[in-house]
Amino acid sequence: MRTSETPTRADQENLGEVIAVRGSVIDIRFLQKIPLIHNKLQSVDNHGILLEVLAHLDHETVRGIALTPVQGLARGSAMLDTGHPFTVPTGNCLLGRMFNVFGETIDGNGELHCGEWRPVHSKPPSLIQRVTSQEIYTTGIKVIDVLAPIERGGKAGLFGGAGVGKTVLITEMINNMVGTHEGVSIFCGIGERCREAEELYHEMKKTGVLDKTVMILSQMNESPGARFLVGHAALTIAEYFRDDQKKDVLLLIDNIFRYIQAGTEVSGLLGQIPSRVGYQPTLGTELAQLEERICNTANGAITSVQAVYVPADDFTDPSAVHTFAHLSTLIVLSRKRAGEGLYPAIDPLESGSKMLNPGIVGRRHYDIAQAVRKNLAEYKELRDIIAMLGMEELSAHDRAIVYRARRLERFLTQPFFTTEQFTGHTGRMVSLDDALEGCERILNDEFSDYPESSLYMIGKIDEARKT
Repeated sequence: MRTSETPTRADQENLGEVIAVRGSVIDIRFLQKIPLIHNKLQSVDNHGILLEVLAHLDHETVRGIALTPVQGLARGSAMLDTGHPFTVPTGNCLLGRMFNVFGETIDGNGELHCGEWRPVHSKPPSLIQRVTSQEIYTTGIKVIDVLAPIERGGKAGLFGGAGVGKTVLITEMINNMVGTHEGVSIFCGIGERCREAEELYHEMKKTGVLDKTVMILSQMNESPGARFLVGHAALTIAEYFRDDQKKDVLLLIDNIFRYIQAGTEVSGLLGQIPSRVGYQPTLGTELAQLEERICNTANGAITSVQAVYVPADDFTDPSAVHTFAHLSTLIVLSRKRAGEGLYPAIDPLESGSKMLNPGIVGRRHYDIAQAVRKNLAEYKELRDIIAMLGMEELSAHDRAIVYRARRLERFLTQPFFTTEQFTGHTGRMVSLDDALEGCERILNDEFSDYPESSLYMIGKIDEARKT
């Protein structure tokens, strides 16, 4: 056992007895001293079984949730109160490595023997410690930077159903982080498929961004307690780089719905009465405990991009509604656009950002973004008429709107570095100025004589002239 986690003699004497085992929920009686909420308990007979205390049932009995499989645990088994909560390592030596929720390396490159171990649960910075200045975090992705700019130190949500490109967009942002910001990326996989995690690790290694990234994962087959805790573990590491190293951190969470789902499972196991649509009654509180730790301070900023799975594409689902409340940018992925081959499949009308106002982004950016939205919205209204009667029935003014909007749609597509092997298109990272210039020139009908296909999957607007 690690030196940093070795219990004191007083804690070693604080042994409890298991009195009930119901799946992952364990009740333990401590006659000497009752453990604190969130304390880590471990089996004396089998050190592989770890529990977290979640409730006090009476003055002697606690109820805990297992974070590991409980095979071999029975009534009468002895449990040791370690006297502290679960901890994870922090330090520069974490860069380029992949961990599980317990801080153990899972990348096959040996154990970690450095860094300070810190509790996974901590309070968010107080209001007086936060910085309220608003800055744009550029991603190098045209449609995001122009129409839904992300706030530095803010929270952006990637909303979409299964298979519309949330994970691909996140991996592209990690890739672009190295090119545009001198910071650290932390990838937090909550309930990841093992295939996805392995592919992401090797992809990041191949593109050369792994040495500036920390990966912490919990897999789908792990207990709900472990999946619920991994988000807090990732934030502990992010807070170290922000507060101690004074660096900007890009925290990517894939995905936040599985954090809510793990909390629902834990709540059900603990016997709490479910609320609307079967979610836990503490949904809002649990999500806030995680989200409020993501913020700006005088030392640096944690900017978070969170993939949000929307059950059955229903945006009125409580998980989506509660997540919306914490976000400054909404990036909505559309299955319809994906079907049309417009990648990234971001819906430019549904997506939006609180940062898109003239006082923050400037008048020129604001005016261009509004003009792009106006053209695309008018085109959307005309699509039904075109489908029924054809383009010939439209006025010359309406036809100009359609041609302009279709060129804007294609210009806002972009080839990604992380999908080069699948698409055959070389990846592009486009600056905000180049993206704005391209949209402005299309709005001014400078490319009305060019075929629509010349604007598809390019970077800067001048590339259209070469096709």
